[in-house]
Amino acid sequence: MSTAAVDNSSKESNKSKKRKWIYAKKPHGEWYKRRQWVGYALLLFLFAAPFVKINGEPFLMFNIIERKFSIFGQLFYPQDLYIFVFGMLIIMVCVVLFTVVFGRIWCGWACPQTIFLELIFRRIEYWIEGDWQQQKKLNEGPDTDQKQLKKLLKHSIFLIISFFISNIFLSYIIGVDALIKIITDPLDQHTGGLLSIIVFTMVFYAVFAYVREIVCIAICPYGRLQGVLLDDQSITVAYDRRRGEPRGKQRKHTTVPQGDCVDCKLCVHVCPTGIDIRNGLQLECVSCTACIDACDAVMEKIGKPKNLIGFYPMGEIEGTLKKKSNARAVAYSIVLVLLIAVFGFLLFSRSPVDGRLLRAKGSTYQLRDDKTISNLYSLELINKSGKTMPFRLVCEDPRLKVQLVNPIQQLAKDGHATLSFFLIIANKDVQSYKSNIKLSIYSGDRKVESLKTTFIAPPGMN
Repeated sequence: MSTAAVDNSSKESNKSKKRKWIYAKKPHGEWYKRRQWVGYALLLFLFAAPFVKINGEPFLMFNIIERKFSIFGQLFYPQDLYIFVFGMLIIMVCVVLFTVVFGRIWCGWACPQTIFLELIFRRIEYWIEGDWQQQKKLNEGPDTDQKQLKKLLKHSIFLIISFFISNIFLSYIIGVDALIKIITDPLDQHTGGLLSIIVFTMVFYAVFAYVREIVCIAICPYGRLQGVLLDDQSITVAYDRRRGEPRGKQRKHTTVPQGDCVDCKLCVHVCPTGIDIRNGLQLECVSCTACIDACDAVMEKIGKPKNLIGFYPMGEIEGTLKKKSNARAVAYSIVLVLLIAVFGFLLFSRSPVDGRLLRAKGSTYQLRDDKTISNLYSLELINKSGKTMPFRLVCEDPRLKVQLVNPIQQLAKDGHATLSFFLIIANKDVQSYKSNIKLSIYSGDRKVESLKTTFIAPPGMN
């Protein structure tokens, strides 16, 4: 093979691999209005949640740096890992349940990537550059001053919005108070925080200005997971080929069988991932319902019933659905309800104080001159109540009394303390060499935590 042939082959290969930019037609219709209501409500929640506080704690905060988390105003620490395990299980079951029943509806209606792209960034693009045909004409046209002005305006707004999103994202990690401190203090005092904001800004800008649908198609693992979870009972956005084929323009007085699809390709033009829904279920479909609105508008114009494209069970369209059954969805729902119940119990019954009680290293018991025996212990306490909390130690065994080495009577908000204390017993009250002891921590009259340990003392020393 000649060098020229190899070069030409390489050029053709590179050309075929080059990304085809998707110009999505501006959607309209009832489903789009519903999706706007859902999307903007979720955006409002996303932007407001970090600023909402319950008992002085953020409604939602995931401070990985300090290993401190706040959910519904309840503080969690690494010691509460078991609660997070149940939380993660609930999220996983929710994902599985929604996919089994409704397909990839999460991607098109609730995923932040889709909501930001379709309801914010694309709308700005439509406002500045026009609908899909105007955008394509602008990009493929000459490099004029007007084009440069539009591009500069668009990308400047994209950067400003990305900067705003990065601040909101960071507020979920470090908290609003820490974020405000970064913004208001001199820049040299928070170099790391400023760098984080810049990095997040550039990442969000790149995703929403350039990467776009590639996140849904190639990066997000959920899109590939749905292929394993879907079955013939799953409801997805689908084209009813039984009614639509053979497709083509509607002609009067024709003897050739015709389907309802007029092959206008509007369902393709509005698709944000650039697929043709008429080719069957595809990995790239995010169930955004834009194709349903486009097709329904055409059906209404030509006097045909709507829902040529709509929500259908996969097996109904493919002809494999023998009997409708929701047993799988019911089973997942039962598991989900049980997990939520356990999670709620763990969440609201957990102790506001976490304690770790250890015997002092290298010590057993001490014989005292006043005919008593003592054991030395070390106690580490973490305050998870979200407020300053007074406390006292009480031994449940009336034979023993507590003597603090470093008296501490309260725990600071979100603070921790390590204290040492003696458990003391009279010689005459010792009954066995090793006794199981229960130590309780009280805040006021409320018992907030119970800890167990052992007490060692030689019997028969009266």
